[in-house]
Amino acid sequence: MTSEDRLEKTTHVLSLLDLYGDLLTAKQQDYLNFYYQDDLSLSEIAEELGVSRNAVFDQIRRATRILEDYEEKLHLLKKHQERLALIDQIETEEQIEHDKLEDYLQRLKEI
Repeated sequence: MTSEDRLEKTTHVLSLLDLYGDLLTAKQQDYLNFYYQDDLSLSEIAEELGVSRNAVFDQIRRATRILEDYEEKLHLLKKHQERLALIDQIETEEQIEHDKLEDYLQRLKEI
């Protein structure tokens, strides 16, 4: 995995954690925060929590899958990204015609 891919995955998981983190157990949140937020290695997390490196890997994989499942069902991150893209589009338009602005506002309401 390239550093760009890793950065993209980290950003994605942290976004999911922001949206759905409260739906995870405190333990699952800890594992993900240690790994993605604090950028600790599996070995460092294992030492900190007194568990095996494999247990840390399994917990991170499981918690990440849970977050992905929530997103597949609820689409909150996708909708948020669509709203941000539309807002950016509105902001970059120098002068928006009234009808076009109404269309943008309607699309925002639908998201």
